[in-house]
Amino acid sequence: MGMAFSLTLEQTQKLVMTQELRQAISILQLPTQELLDYVEEELEENPLLELSEDDTRPDPPVAEPEAEAETEWADRLEGGSDLPWPSGPASREEAPAWENFISRETTLAEHLAGEWRVTARTREELRIGLFIIGNLDEHGYLRSGVTEMAQALNVPRFRILRVLRGIQRLDPPGVGARSLEECLLIQARALGRLSPPVRRVIKGYLRDLAEGKLTRVASDLGLSLEEVQAIRDFIRTLDPKPGRRYASGEEIQYVVPDVSVEKVEGEYVILVNDAAASRLTLNNYYRRLLAHPGECDPNTRRYLEHKLNSALWLIRSIEQRRRTVYRIVEVLLRRQRAFFDYGVRYLQPLTLRQVAEEIGMHESTVSRATANKFIQTPQGVFPLRFLFGSGVESAGGTAAAAESVKRLLADFVAKEDPRHPLSDQKLAELLGQRGISVSRRTVAKYREEARIPCSASRRRFA
Repeated sequence: MGMAFSLTLEQTQKLVMTQELRQAISILQLPTQELLDYVEEELEENPLLELSEDDTRPDPPVAEPEAEAETEWADRLEGGSDLPWPSGPASREEAPAWENFISRETTLAEHLAGEWRVTARTREELRIGLFIIGNLDEHGYLRSGVTEMAQALNVPRFRILRVLRGIQRLDPPGVGARSLEECLLIQARALGRLSPPVRRVIKGYLRDLAEGKLTRVASDLGLSLEEVQAIRDFIRTLDPKPGRRYASGEEIQYVVPDVSVEKVEGEYVILVNDAAASRLTLNNYYRRLLAHPGECDPNTRRYLEHKLNSALWLIRSIEQRRRTVYRIVEVLLRRQRAFFDYGVRYLQPLTLRQVAEEIGMHESTVSRATANKFIQTPQGVFPLRFLFGSGVESAGGTAAAAESVKRLLADFVAKEDPRHPLSDQKLAELLGQRGISVSRRTVAKYREEARIPCSASRRRFA
């Protein structure tokens, strides 16, 4: 039985992910600070790139034909200039003042070690105490067992316990505890408030207090509801993480807004924060070499042409990133105008797909352009994704974002009678009166996300 062979011609389409396309996608996703770091690396590696001293920006982008966009690219690449920083050393008058410098914050371990060095009575106590301090976590809790530390230091267990009690008397009160209960007991003792009822509540009824089961605690301990409530109020003044007021030893991360929306004379203005990156231009010297073929050998010319293509693609990618972010924020400003005017309570539900359809882009492009970016608004600095919120709809078709619902819940709770706190069902009814139809379970979900305790925990008896 023979096999038949045939030759056919088919036409197919497939997307080839080139290196330039990967670079453009990567640049689109970069936050401002990472973009500036990336540009700095490219400036070091590509001799055809430099920063222009001219900090002027093109007019805000609008939808325009591709030919006009390419013309703008050509116009932008016409100029070139030296790097904007001075070539010589800074003058004495330009030196920064000493008061502009800040020292590194003291960590918890450094603070406690300083205290223990003046508290320890012997070299052995100093050695054991510093070892214990080294085993505290960033919140001040001891995460190593006493027996384990005794074996590591080759000392009796009772000496570890004796030094540990000394560490627990240091400031801030509560450090060196091995559990939440011990932490609270140490603080209550330091304040002179460790009465027998307080001790019993801390040791056995913290969960009941958190769940608002004050009647059960009062019944078990033979106390009045007012007495249990007073104990709960006192415990809430204690710090469950006494070490958090000190630095963790990690570098503080600052948020650099990627885009700002400012109100100028009653109108909002959008500013994309990529000033340094947008000042990239081509070096005039190397451009002249490329314009005169005889001034460099073929290998040099090929190298410069390769770097020229890389430079042009980078500049185009950065400009496309700016345009994309600008157009997205334009839509956000139009769709979320009430938020920009009045605050989070007026945030409306909005999806990536809705914005993508309005600006004629794919949803994945909008997703990449808004990832890991922050926006500065008259209402504060928010993640750009914050303006894309899920929401709920009423029977009449009106919508409210989840964040605005949480704000309403917080307002209702702030105005409630603490002796008769609002239940989740009552909160749902109040939202319904505002035209927001949600179930009791949805209210409970939003309440928990807003860190609002349940009605039992909010109830007061006096």
